[in-house]
Amino acid sequence: MNYTTAQEAVKLIKSGDSVYFQGSTAVPEIIQEALAQRGEELRDVKIYSAFCVPRGEAPFCKTELKDSFITRSLFLCADQRKWVKDGYGSMIPAFLGEIPFLFRSKQLPLDVAVINCSLPDENGYCSYGISADLAVSAVESAKIIIAQVNKSIPYLYGGALIHISKIDAAVECDIPPVALEFGEPTDIELSIGKYIAEQIPDGATLQIGVGGIPNAVLGGIKNHKHLGLHTEAMTDGVVRLMEEGVIDNTQKKIHPGKSVGSLALGSKRMYEFLHYNKDVEFYDVAYTNDPQLIRQNPKVIAINSALEIDLTGQICADSIGETIFSSVGGQHDFMYGGALSEGGKTFIALPSVTNKGKGKIVPTLSQGAGVVTTRFQTQYVVTEHGIVYLRNLDLAQRAKALISIANPADREELEKAACKRFGYSFLRLK
Repeated sequence: MNYTTAQEAVKLIKSGDSVYFQGSTAVPEIIQEALAQRGEELRDVKIYSAFCVPRGEAPFCKTELKDSFITRSLFLCADQRKWVKDGYGSMIPAFLGEIPFLFRSKQLPLDVAVINCSLPDENGYCSYGISADLAVSAVESAKIIIAQVNKSIPYLYGGALIHISKIDAAVECDIPPVALEFGEPTDIELSIGKYIAEQIPDGATLQIGVGGIPNAVLGGIKNHKHLGLHTEAMTDGVVRLMEEGVIDNTQKKIHPGKSVGSLALGSKRMYEFLHYNKDVEFYDVAYTNDPQLIRQNPKVIAINSALEIDLTGQICADSIGETIFSSVGGQHDFMYGGALSEGGKTFIALPSVTNKGKGKIVPTLSQGAGVVTTRFQTQYVVTEHGIVYLRNLDLAQRAKALISIANPADREELEKAACKRFGYSFLRLK
């Protein structure tokens, strides 16, 4: 492979181009920086990215570059959150699993795809590493491929590989992916985790997210048997269960014996565990997040979070009022696929209050808040105060159930709101 510098590689990008940057904790930061340095000579370069966890804000998110780069996040993270809030960038609402179709169908045409891949194997294939998600479809759809060929990116098996002959410009580097260390779960997270863990049977197939609550759930199922993993994001917690044999994938119907994911977020130790590990496979997010594929596994357990939930079971998970915070990701896909799975269960897990003490169970969603999971899909809702099942309940019954697990200080006001909204159908339940 003929290597070049990042400065030379980004000369392939011209004004008006649409450019995709790979995400997760392996953002190709060297090439981003080199592109930002060309800002004065470029105009209207459209930047697409999703689920990015770099070491700081994206380098093209600067006011002096506002006419050089147009950022359109496909899953908003901290690198562009302030930029979007300030009105310089924007977000395209889309299920993460459907974005590959937008690339492949040219509804979102791409001129350039920029990735951060592993060293090539003996056959000349580089792995997309810890971010297969949108990178597979972006590379298939783009006219030009620029790659950081990175000694520190783990080589993962599955469907996320690119031959060196397909790379138009390669930049050699050795930059470790961002390491994320999650502390011990709090007492609130442990309480929520315990309620969920009690609902998970042996032989279940897990989809689980990132953070304290998922870690608490994983800690609560360390004595379970024959669990499987088919998820969007892979974390340290599931790695521990793989090492201990709790996750053995023997009961799965899709890729039995393999842990399946689309991206990874975690520690250096996790990345080392994934490197050339044949028990793990990473695929295009259009594949991992396909509800009709997800449903084929038995006892799918989908665990997701929320920023707010109203008394009818509407879930807001992407915005704080009118301010976009993240995106839908795979929540809808796994909530739907999990509900269709034989013996499947889906959970929305959230503390009863925010860090500022504001209740998360509310009479109605905040003005401007987006509905990520509709009231028609919500099954289990869990806070530190308990767990309720909404699927078989009418609106008044749902309100009563949700109030029972709300912050105790908020319950009186929630009851008043429920009485006003649902009338006698709620009063008769008291």
